[in-house]
Amino acid sequence: MSRIDEILNQFQEIAASPKKQSVKYIEQGKKIIGCFPYYVPEELVYAADMVPFGVWGRQGTINAAKEYFASFYCTIAQMNLEMGLTGVLDGLSGVIVTSICDTLRPLSQNFRVAVPQIPFMFLSHPQNRKPEYGITFTMAQYGNLKSKLEEISGQKITDEKLQNAIKIYNKSRNERRKFVKLAGEHPDVVTAVKRSAVLKSSYFMLKCEYAKLLNELNTELEKLPIIKWNGIKVLSSGIIMDSVSLLKIFDDNKIAIVADDVAHESRGFDVDAPENEADPLRALALHFASQDNDPLLYDPEIIKRPIHVVKKIKDSGAQGAVIMMMTFCDPEELEYPSLKKALDEAGIPHISLGFDQQMVDFGQAKTSLQAFAESI
Repeated sequence: MSRIDEILNQFQEIAASPKKQSVKYIEQGKKIIGCFPYYVPEELVYAADMVPFGVWGRQGTINAAKEYFASFYCTIAQMNLEMGLTGVLDGLSGVIVTSICDTLRPLSQNFRVAVPQIPFMFLSHPQNRKPEYGITFTMAQYGNLKSKLEEISGQKITDEKLQNAIKIYNKSRNERRKFVKLAGEHPDVVTAVKRSAVLKSSYFMLKCEYAKLLNELNTELEKLPIIKWNGIKVLSSGIIMDSVSLLKIFDDNKIAIVADDVAHESRGFDVDAPENEADPLRALALHFASQDNDPLLYDPEIIKRPIHVVKKIKDSGAQGAVIMMMTFCDPEELEYPSLKKALDEAGIPHISLGFDQQMVDFGQAKTSLQAFAESI
C-alpha cells in the first residue's frame, strides 16, 4: 500500500467515526466544543485549548426532533437536535449555535431548551458584515463567546494564543485549497468518496494535526504525473453532500469532482483571516466580513455569486455542474433561478438534484447522474 493510500484511509476512518475521534480527545483530557453551521470562529475554541468539533448532522432517521420542528425543516437542523436529544452529543463540553438563516434561529432556541445538559452558546452574525458597524457588532459577539469559552475551559484566551490559532487555521485553509486543486488533477487516485472524507475529517481533528497530515498527502500527490481522465469533470454545489452512497455513484460513473461550491467544503476555507491585525478579535471579525458567495450571506449584487460559480467551473476545467439542493432550504431555492440563468448563458451543462440526510435510496439520483454523464 502506498503512502497516499495510507493517508487517505486514515482520513476515511476519521470521517466515518467522529465518535471514536472525540473519545480519543476526551481520553487525552481535552474538552470538546460542538460547532454548528455556519461560520463559527473555531480559532477561539482552539485558543482556549479545547477541540472544535463540527456538528453538521449525520445520515439517519429523525424521530425525537419532530416534536420541535415541522416536517419541512432542513434536515441538518433537525438532525443536530436529534443527536442532542438522543445523547449522541453528550460528550461535548458545550455547543456554539449560529443564527445565520431562518432555520438555524429556531434550532438555537429549541436546542437551548431541549438539551439543557450541554452548555449552550448563541452566536449572532450581522448580515451587514462589511461596514465598520457590522465589524464592531461581530467583535462584540465574538467577545461574548470568548468569555464563555474561557469559563468552560478555565483558561484565559490571550491575544498571543489567538494570533497563533489564526496562523494555524490559515495554514489549514491553505492546505485544503491546495488539496482541492490536486484532487482535481488526480481523480484516478482521489475519488469522490475519498475527496469528501479528506475534507470532512477536518471537522473532527485539531487543525494543527489535520494540516500536518494533509500537507504530507499534498506533497505525495504533487509527485504524481497528471493523467488524462477517462470520464467527465464537474463542479459540485450545495450545502453538504458527504453521503458515501451518493458519492459512490459519481465514482462508479467516472464523474470526477474537480472543484466545489459546497458550504461544508470549499466555502468554509475560501479566504484567510488577516495575521497582521493588532487585535486578533478584529482579525476574526474581518475574516467573517470577507466571506462572500454564499446564499446565506447578504449581497446587494445578487448576480455576483452565480458569476463566481461560473468562473470556478471554467478555472477548474469542469465540464458541468451538479447542484445538490438541500430539501426545504429556502435560500438555495430562491437563488437557483439566477444560478441556472448564469450557467445557461455560459453554456455550462448542469443538473439539480434534491438531497437530505434521511435519504437512503439514491436510485433516482443514480439514473439522473448517469444520463447527465452520457449527455456531456
